[in-house]
Amino acid sequence: MPRNIIDVTDLSVAEIDELIATAEDITTNPAKYQDACLHKQLATLFFEPSTRTRLSFESAMLALGGSVLGFSEANSSSSSKGETVGDTVHTVSCYADIIAMRHPKEGAPYAAAQFSEVPIINAGDGGHNHPTQTLTDLLTIHREKGRLDGFTIGFCGDLKFGRTVHSLVNALSRYDNIRFVLVSPEELKLPRYVKEQSLKSKDIPYTQTTDLESVISQLDILYMTRVQRERFFNEEDYLRLKDSYILTPEKLQNAKPDLSILHPLPRVNEIAVAVDRDPRAAYWKQVKNGKFIRMALILKLLDIHV
Repeated sequence: MPRNIIDVTDLSVAEIDELIATAEDITTNPAKYQDACLHKQLATLFFEPSTRTRLSFESAMLALGGSVLGFSEANSSSSSKGETVGDTVHTVSCYADIIAMRHPKEGAPYAAAQFSEVPIINAGDGGHNHPTQTLTDLLTIHREKGRLDGFTIGFCGDLKFGRTVHSLVNALSRYDNIRFVLVSPEELKLPRYVKEQSLKSKDIPYTQTTDLESVISQLDILYMTRVQRERFFNEEDYLRLKDSYILTPEKLQNAKPDLSILHPLPRVNEIAVAVDRDPRAAYWKQVKNGKFIRMALILKLLDIHV
């Protein structure tokens, strides 16, 4: 059976550390990897819109010397004719060596994996999980801080529907001496099941607040998120909550000099453009890191050693 990555916990801590080491080597020695996936094909099955994740996967495979096929929206696939996701994936797995799949329904990549003859990577399923964004975040933290333990990280914004937040909390809960600060409106708090599974069951310290400025001085890492319009059931609630937190240079005055600011992107209003000039802003580095870690993951799942 092919190995699939549906949840970041499908990877052990040792395997995550190995992927980070490979990604670091790719950034240093890109020419060494340029033909690693020659004659291999990646299929990108995106049933939900994406810019960074889809292009990052495509760029990663091309940089490895492979090729790419697929679609970028459900309407351009046979699902618009009523074909099941399982049949779509089974068909595409006959053409490709590995599949990256995004779907608006939680659990869809897991269900699809039952029909695939090749490895499937979950590229985001609804408000549930986004393991390759988490690997991107872990690589960025490691490059910024030199470690994946012993710091305080604040998550700010939409913690209820934010699949990137859920995945990263799950991943970091496996490292030592991490403290979590959860900043959100009451309506967008981190789901209870995530807290129970990743924090309370392991006695990991965390605090919840609605006030970012009251806790920003404590943070080593600030992970900003957008309020996700596409997850809301009504427009009124979205409009009421969408600008709950806007990070500005003024709000960073009390932050640590070595704070690292992350954001999975896209941003809407939650980080002022003026913050881009702050040396603590790491989200554009995060974008670049996404390509390198996905290159490392593709190599691992295809069992290619360079």
